[in-house]
Amino acid sequence: MMPGRRERGLVRPYVVTDGRAHPTRNTFDLVTLVIAVEPSSVVGLSPEKHRLVELCRGGVLSVAEVAGRLALPISIVKVLLGDLVDSGHVATRAPIPPAQLPEAKLLREVLDGLRAHF
Repeated sequence: MMPGRRERGLVRPYVVTDGRAHPTRNTFDLVTLVIAVEPSSVVGLSPEKHRLVELCRGGVLSVAEVAGRLALPISIVKVLLGDLVDSGHVATRAPIPPAQLPEAKLLREVLDGLRAHF
């Protein structure tokens, strides 16, 4: 190996996903939100799936954040997520669309009202 080059895991991505290139559910994008379902046993899960579930127990993360924190390619994370959704270990949902978020002006008015009251 060349000096200064990061060592990579010895396990190839297709081994991690049992040779699959696509998730069973093709509904994940980079901003899909993921959270671990409580309580879910991680007994019998592969090391990568176990790490993914444990990571998501800390709160809601996007698919991109999960991939970054686990240092795995997005495509691998999507396959693992599909398996974990199917097995009931994690739940996913789309982020709130910007059109449904309250406007900044309304939030400022609420904050001003709360400050005036307290």
